[in-house]
Parts: sequence; structure tokens; C-alpha cells
Amino acid sequence: MTQLRPKYITFDCYGTLIYFEMAPAARTVYADRVSADRMDAFTRDFSAYRLDEVLGAWKPYSEVVRNSISRTCKLWNVEFRESDAEFIYNSVPTWGPHPDVPVALAQVAKHFPLVILSNADNSQIHSNVEKLGAPFHAVFTAEDAQSYKPRMRGFEYMMDQLGCGPEDLLHVSSSFRYDLMTAHDLHITNKVWVNRGHEPPNPYYGYHEIKDISGLPGLLGL
Repeated sequence: MTQLRPKYITFDCYGTLIYFEMAPAARTVYADRVSADRMDAFTRDFSAYRLDEVLGAWKPYSEVVRNSISRTCKLWNVEFRESDAEFIYNSVPTWGPHPDVPVALAQVAKHFPLVILSNADNSQIHSNVEKLGAPFHAVFTAEDAQSYKPRMRGFEYMMDQLGCGPEDLLHVSSSFRYDLMTAHDLHITNKVWVNRGHEPPNPYYGYHEIKDISGLPGLLGL
């Protein structure tokens, strides 16, 4: 695997590096309104609405969260309160890394510049990045690009800022829908899928698979 010698290793952040706690936050908020046996379905719908919300023009992530949970509540005929969305949104900067991330990421950072491209507001992301414990060459957000993944504009913005092309990147993500399908369409041939169980495999998109970030150094021949 030592042929993987990119100029930059780019990462999705939430879910891939940071443990994504949107569903647990929703479970906490709606425990009094959604029964335990139906909560998995409720949080799946919340996730589906978040994807739908980011496909249009950019808006602050607080609005993405608010609209998504409000629409979920409407579908489920569950009471929505503004405080619900505020609680979920405000929890984001408190999230920390998956246990497998800090050591492996620090090892890779000794050899490659690390970059994040995240569907986040600038007010959220830096608290999470600090918890990763590794130096990053750059952190780009949807707010910077004025566009959310899976739209192409964020990737294009990142490459413009880095002064590189798709051939210079190795993109790492646990999501096909948000990251790896778009990377494929933009001719980013070097991709790593972190199989955290979020989505099923999809070999069509051409990637190296690892179960968590601890597998990344070996993939890079380190």
C-alpha cells in the first residue's frame, strides 16, 4: 500500500474522526415523547432530513439542525420545541474523538499534512479538532465554502485553497453519501472508507477499506 503518497490527506470530521452524537442527543431530548422501541426509527428519519437540508443553498448549521428535527417531529406527530434544536446543536462542540483516532492520527501527521473538510459552522469545529490531539494543516468548513457536502463545491473550495488537484489527495471518510461518492465524481481516485457501520460497502466507488483510523498508518506504509 506504499503507493499511497498523497500531498494531503483530507478527512471528513464528524462520524469519521469525531464520535457523532446527534442521535444520542435526540434520544435524550425526545425520551419523554418517543417510546424506546420506536426511537431508532425516529433518529433515522432525523438523519434523512439532515441530508435533505444540506442539499440546497448554504445556511447556518443551527438552521440545518432546527429544520431537520422540526420536520421529523411533524412526520411523527411529536411536539417540537425550539429548545430541542438548541440542545442538540449546542452539544456538537462537546463531542470527542473515536478511541482509535488520536494515536493513529498523530502518527500519520508526522509524515503527511492533514486537512479537514467538514459540514460544520466555524463556531463548532475548532473545539472538536482540538480534541483530536494532532496538528492539522488546514480545517475547512461548510461555512467557509458556503456549501455542504455532498455537494461538490466544498471539495472544489478545499482544492482551490490548497492549490492542488484531485490527484494530490487521499480522502478519508466513513460515509459514501456525504463524501466518497462526491470524491469519486470529482476524480479523487485515492479514497479510504472507514467502515464504522454507518453505511454498507459499495465497491463501485473504488476505495481502500479500514475498520477504524488505527488502520491508516499501515495503509500508508508507516
